Parts: sequence; structure tokens; C-alpha cells
Amino acid sequence: MGRIHNIEARKGKQDAARANVFTKHARAITVAAKEGGGDPEYNASLKAAIAKAKADNMPNDNIDRAIKKGVGAGEGENYESITYEGYGPGGVAIIVETLTDNKNRTAGNVRYYFDKNNGNLGTPGCVSFMFDRKGQILISNEKAEEEALMEAALELGAEDFVVDEDGFEVLTSPEDFNVVRDGLENAGYEFVMADVKLIPQTTTALEDAGQIKSMEKLLDILEEDDDVQNVHHNWEMPEA
Repeated sequence: MGRIHNIEARKGKQDAARANVFTKHARAITVAAKEGGGDPEYNASLKAAIAKAKADNMPNDNIDRAIKKGVGAGEGENYESITYEGYGPGGVAIIVETLTDNKNRTAGNVRYYFDKNNGNLGTPGCVSFMFDRKGQILISNEKAEEEALMEAALELGAEDFVVDEDGFEVLTSPEDFNVVRDGLENAGYEFVMADVKLIPQTTTALEDAGQIKSMEKLLDILEEDDDVQNVHHNWEMPEA
């Protein structure tokens, strides 16, 4: 499958735009702190946002500033969570999760990105039924031994354990994700990625080189937008 390899490749591309990545993390942390308070031990959303930021090596000073901004937020910036659904080249299902202080700007940008890259934005619910929300933890096979990791993950409450040619995938319910992630982290495991994701029930392969190029451009331009927090899709990505 090579999914872990592909995710590592995309993370490498995103590292080139690290300031953009930090902006997204700061926004997510600020919103989580505003909605649930500034103590991550009593705010699961904030704890998850901080863990994602640290996984991308966001400095602690930046994290602390984002928390303080959220706790002290008044009538200034008000971010709204809006999800867009549509189809990319070749009918690939795409879900775009955003945090925005200007929904007209964000809606216009997202529609433009789809239109420019041979996709089309759809109505709410048009593709979300094709995905399941799961906690997903990916670990390289260079960093773990299969039997020990599987036993540890299942004991912590994981729902499933999948062996990939590059490593291992641990799946949890969204509710159990923090417990499983923290337990594995405390046991010394290093993650390629750990997040609550929308996992596609089936995948779509693209054979046409033009469609593949358009799909790559669409993912890149969506991920470069500061308002976009997460992009989920069911594209069966070719080996990088």
C-alpha cells in the first residue's frame, strides 16, 4: 500500500511551508482554548491541537501565545468551523475542513481551487457518507516491532491494527484516540502521524497523468491556504 510512505512525502512538502503550518496550528489552538479553556488536561480538543503542533516542531513559545490569545479572546477574531465537500479530478471524493474569520472569502477560495483543477464543489453530505471518522496513528516499521505494538495498542483500547508495507496503522474511535495516543507515546513509540481523520471506506485510483497532476495541484493549493485545517480524500495515491 505504501500509505505511510506517501504521508511522509506529503509532510516533507509541507515542511517547506513551515510558517504556513504554524499559522494553522496556532489558529486551531486559539479556537480550542477559547471554547474549552487553556488547560489541556481538562480540554481534550486543546490537548490534541497541541500534540499536532508539537509533532510539526512548533516552538513552545508559539503554542503558549496561541493559548493566551484564545483564553483572552474577546470580540476580536471569531473563527468559524466550516466543512466543504466536493469531487476532484476523476471523481475523487474530497472533504475540506476550515477555520475562518471570513466565510465568504474562504468559500470563494475553495470553490476557485476546485474549479481551477478540474474538480467541482458539491453540497454538504455529497461525499461525507463515504468516510468514517477514526483516530489514526501511523508508526514506521523501523520504529516498532509488530507483535509488541499490536498488543500495546489493543490493550489501550484501539479498534483495529493494520500492517502496511512501510509500518503499522492503529485505528481508534474518536473518543478513545487521546488515551491510545498518549499511552503509546508514554511507551516510547514515535509517530509518523497521529490525528483524528476521515478514513475513506473505498479508494479511487487515477490512471490519467493529467488527472494525477491536477489532483496533486488541488491538494497543494488547498493545504497552502491558511483557512484550511484538514483535507481528506479517497485518492489511492501512486507511490511517490
